[in-house]
This record gives sequence, C-alpha cells and structure tokens, in this order.
Amino acid sequence: MKVLVTRRLPSSVLSKLDASADIDLYTGDGAIPAAELRARIADRDALVCLLTDTIDNSVIDAAPALKVIANVAVGYNNIDVAYAATRGIVVTNTPDVLTESVADCTWALILAITRRLAEGERLLRRGEWKGWALNFMLGSELRGKQLGLVGMGRIARAVAARAPAFGMRVVYASRRDTADTMSLDRLLNTSDIVSLHVPLTDATRHLIDKRALARMKRSAFLINTACGPVVDEAALAWALQQHLIAGAALDVYEQEPVIHPDLLPLENVLLVPHLGSGTTETRTALADLAAENVLAVLAGRPPVTPVAVAS
Repeated sequence: MKVLVTRRLPSSVLSKLDASADIDLYTGDGAIPAAELRARIADRDALVCLLTDTIDNSVIDAAPALKVIANVAVGYNNIDVAYAATRGIVVTNTPDVLTESVADCTWALILAITRRLAEGERLLRRGEWKGWALNFMLGSELRGKQLGLVGMGRIARAVAARAPAFGMRVVYASRRDTADTMSLDRLLNTSDIVSLHVPLTDATRHLIDKRALARMKRSAFLINTACGPVVDEAALAWALQQHLIAGAALDVYEQEPVIHPDLLPLENVLLVPHLGSGTTETRTALADLAAENVLAVLAGRPPVTPVAVAS
C-alpha cells in the first residue's frame, strides 16, 4: 500500500506507517504546492494531510486508487467530503484529541488579554517601563463576570469546566435548544468575555461582523480559537479602533498566515500564531490518530473516526 504524507509528522507516527506501507513524505517548507500534490498522489492508496492542504475534486480525480483521506485536524473544510464520498473514498478527522489543549489555550488568551500581558511585555522590551505605579496598565478581573460561549461542543464544554476556578458564570449560544442556551444577541449583549467555539460553515462565516460587535459591551473581550473566518477581521479592527469592545485575542485568522493589516498596530488585540493545539502531546496524538485511520482502512477495517457525509 502507498501513502502520501503532506507534512513532516512525529517520527513515531512515520515509523508506524512505514511498517505497513510505502510512504512518500513531502519535506518542503509550508504546504505542498497544488500541482505537486496532484502529481505525487497519482498512484497513492491513502493521503495524510493537514488543514493547509486543499483537497478538492482536482486532487481527488488525480488519485484513481485513493481509498482514504486522513486529515490531521478536527476540522475538514479543506476537503471536498461530498465529492470524495461519490468516489468511495473515506475521509477521517481527529476529534477529541485536542479538546483539553485548546481549552487551556483559550484560558491563556482570556487571562493574557484581560490583564494586558502581551501589551506590557512589548512596553517593557521597548525600554519604556518606568517602575511600579498604582494606576499603571490596569486590567480587568474575571471573578463575578459572565463568560459567553458561542457553541456547545467538546471544546466549549472543556472551557466551561475551567470557569469556576476563575469565579465566572457561563452561558451558551448554540443551535441546540436547551435550558443552558440563549440567543446569540442576548449572549453578546450580556457577556464580559465572548469565546467562539463553532465550526466553519456557511452559517458561521463572519458570524461576528460589525453588527455583532456593536452588540457587545464596551468592556467586553472577544476570543477566537475556533476558525478564522468566523470573525470578520476588518469589522473587528474597526470595533477595536473605535473602542466598541475592550479587546480581542485571536489564535486563528481569515487568510492564514496573513493577518489583516489593520489589526497589527493595535495594542488591544492579542495575536497568536494558531497555537491552540500546539503541545507536543496533542500534536503527536493528532498525527497518530490519522495514521490509525489510514492503517485501518487499508487493512479493510472501519476507520476509527470517519467524517459523516452530509445528507
């Protein structure tokens, strides 16, 4: 069996694949170029790819023997899942594995932006700190405040589980109609921290736009560890410039790795380079689950974590 791997993976994962398959590993910097991807996948039975790889019908059509596409990610909007299904190709993702690391990162962003930590470090590195003062760089406390979670999936619930340690009450806005949920407008209007935890769909693209930002408290903070295009970055820059909200912390972006230029000079936004799942343990587990999916399908077994095809 032949497997194309589009990015370097942990050596333990590559060894697992190598024991059962012929591996073609792309070792270039960044994402594999589209033309090279189509050429190298031509005789492959399996593909291990990342969110940075666009697996559209042109790539799928270039691989007549392809049986499985294993995405090293929870999301899979980079893959034409419906078209793959028409070709009988299994698509898999890596759910659950990154839940705790992304929840931890979400709280790191909340604490950093509300206490102005990155802003303070920049000031210190510029040599502008003049010493302790009673009213110097005052931030915002979390105790007694409301944390509004947009989404009610695994990561949102893991974020919520940590909230009592900071004395915060939690509310949700979700498509699920439960006693714990409220409308998005109500959540935006009443929450002190708004944290996004929804997948990227047509309905959630630019969910946070000018109108949504104008609904938030002027003292509120926006956190995004979900998907970049859920936030209209031009609208966010406008809201921050006009001080319609107190600040924002982003781990994901609309056009990664490009950041909207109007965000870059602002002190009231924390910009982090997509580190939500960025621990050695989690990234290794993600890659290992993708490999397990490939090996299962190639051995004629059901995949461990298949992506369901929308009906």
